[in-house]
Amino acid sequence: MADASERVNHPISNQELERRWSAVRAAMAGNGVDVLLAQANNDFMGGYVKYLTDVPATNGYPATVAFPKDERMTVIGMGPHGLVRELPPQGDGVRRGVARFMSTPSFASAHYSAEYDAQLAGKALAPYATATIGLLGTAAMSFALVDYLKRTLPRARFVDASDLVDRIKAVKSAEEIEFMRRVAAMQDTAMDAVMKGIRPGMRDLEVAAIAESVGHSHGSEQGLFLCASGPVGTAAVFGNRHLQNRVIREGDQFTLLIENNGPGGFYTEIGRTCVLGRASEEMHEEFAFVLKAQKFTTELLKPGASCKDIWDAYNSFLRENGRPEEKRLHCHSQGYDMVERPMVRFDETMPVGASMVVAAHPTYVTERTYSWVCDNFLIGDHGVVERLHRFPQKIFELA
Repeated sequence: MADASERVNHPISNQELERRWSAVRAAMAGNGVDVLLAQANNDFMGGYVKYLTDVPATNGYPATVAFPKDERMTVIGMGPHGLVRELPPQGDGVRRGVARFMSTPSFASAHYSAEYDAQLAGKALAPYATATIGLLGTAAMSFALVDYLKRTLPRARFVDASDLVDRIKAVKSAEEIEFMRRVAAMQDTAMDAVMKGIRPGMRDLEVAAIAESVGHSHGSEQGLFLCASGPVGTAAVFGNRHLQNRVIREGDQFTLLIENNGPGGFYTEIGRTCVLGRASEEMHEEFAFVLKAQKFTTELLKPGASCKDIWDAYNSFLRENGRPEEKRLHCHSQGYDMVERPMVRFDETMPVGASMVVAAHPTYVTERTYSWVCDNFLIGDHGVVERLHRFPQKIFELA
């Protein structure tokens, strides 16, 4: 294979890509799947495309991948009508493991272009007209894609193969773990810059921009920066950019979640709270409890553990301590997806495993506080072995 182009931002190694392809193809063979089909239109929750190709989907433009069991991939993406580019066995330096790239200018905002990608996918899957086609992440695929393929390939057998690949990509290699350590270190640097740069008179959005700028300078391509300010004694629940216009005042609290990808395109996340003055005693007490809650959970993150059992135990812990139960998502794996399986929830079927990187963010709201903390943890053979983030776990009281 050719080396990745100098234009590629922190490429994964050829050896790592080959490891993934071999593992996925072995699972396909063991489950009677002849070809996989993945589609994504963003690099927040488009992990299958990035995992197989090391090229992310972006900008709302669909990227479609046909991944056969016995030959190189076909990739379909944004470009001129009718482009079909056959690639040499060694790749072109960017699209590794790809036999052909096909393009079409389709847009979700133009309904008449809905089947353009699907038609190209149909051509790529024509050799599998009577085979088993495994779909990856059906929630991320367009209706037009699957509807077209089922109409035009009526003799094919379509199955959901998400679980097959999820169990592989959730377990990180040594190379992937090292990339994720670098992402966590980048976020530590960004959070430190926020704590040093925040001032009364700034809008929430301007403070979040400090973190985003640091991330971009360290290889980040995409991410979320959720934040909110408010007087001490209120619950300042963070929001997205549309809700970040408030002007910060002397004595206010400010809460920030940095959840951007970094070198290699991997995600981790860190969350902290600061006060431009003094935090209330209640804030300190509740923060001490969320640290206790995070520790309670991480001690349960052992290979083979049931996520439902951890969820039930955690909510029992909250009830026993007079805190609101978690109703959303308390803990989850990360990688190329900002939220990746397994997730600590009542409906998760994948068990916890060694070499997973998991975000734990105990969070709850009271009348006078928004209490939380967020960090990533590496799971070893017998449980958590490392907190990837090194940034201090405290409420920062800033003069």
